[in-house]
Amino acid sequence: MSRFEQFTVSIFSIAHYWNRIATEEMREHGLKGTYAFYLLILYTAGDGITAARLCEMTQRDKADVSRAVSLFQEKGFVEAYGENRYRAPIKLTAKGKRIAAKIRKKADSALQTAGEGLSDEMRRNMYEALDIISANLKEMCDDQ
Repeated sequence: MSRFEQFTVSIFSIAHYWNRIATEEMREHGLKGTYAFYLLILYTAGDGITAARLCEMTQRDKADVSRAVSLFQEKGFVEAYGENRYRAPIKLTAKGKRIAAKIRKKADSALQTAGEGLSDEMRRNMYEALDIISANLKEMCDDQ
């Protein structure tokens, strides 16, 4: 297998299995698994972040973030906000925080299980390498 194939298969495999885990967590709330990532980002943000920042952090488009936030609002996961939706901070409600905390716990457990057999040094090197690869690919795309 070439480096490209190995890299691509590994990245897509990780994303595939995480999506299965997230989908299972979100199913009881009638939401897509991909929305788990939004809840985790909002949970980490604490005081809330704008939809623009959420798009930036998740690398998702404005329409998908807007749909997710609207659904979160309908389900009582985020506080209601006014007309300037894209610039207003999005904040989790107590209900949203409980759900996000549950997802965080599941994500931490998944990372623990997935990382079995990795030393701390291997883990640091892996994350550093992924950050470098990501930055290099972003630069390549930005130059086009």
